[in-house]
Amino acid sequence: MAELTIDLTYGSALFEAAKDTGQADQVMEEATEVLGILKQESDLHTFINYPAISASEKKAVIEKVFGDKICDVLLNFLYVLIDKRRTSRFEKMIKAYKKLMDQEEGLSYGTVYSVEPLDKDRLSELEADISKLFQANVRLENEIDPKLMGGVKILVEGKIIDMSIRKKFDDLGSQITLN
Repeated sequence: MAELTIDLTYGSALFEAAKDTGQADQVMEEATEVLGILKQESDLHTFINYPAISASEKKAVIEKVFGDKICDVLLNFLYVLIDKRRTSRFEKMIKAYKKLMDQEEGLSYGTVYSVEPLDKDRLSELEADISKLFQANVRLENEIDPKLMGGVKILVEGKIIDMSIRKKFDDLGSQITLN
């Protein structure tokens, strides 16, 4: 639980700093690139997370690798993470940052479960309907759930909209037993 607080605290600090300088989108883009490089270059990832290496050595390497490729806001953020020994949480902090950006733009994310993959038109149609329902701009990701007989289940912001055939059968069964 403490890790979630740390991620949100640092992600919020980065978001506020980026917003104050008008670089919120740029920081998100560059942070995504940095994460990609760290995933691709496991030696660099291990190096910046290794506790026996001094902060000054880590900062020198970060400066050499990213110094002229990322904005000062993100570079200074990486320096703070190095000083506070929080570099291992960088990816989760950026997820928190992304969530804050999305909230600022009125975006919500959800998952639509179906038996078969939904085509783009159907997914767009569901996004439009759910966006109206939630009065927010909702983006849906399609996941396959072979346990569904048919129809869809949609999960957005902890709320489930169940339009599955199984749910319809259950509802019908409840009505029959009540009568």
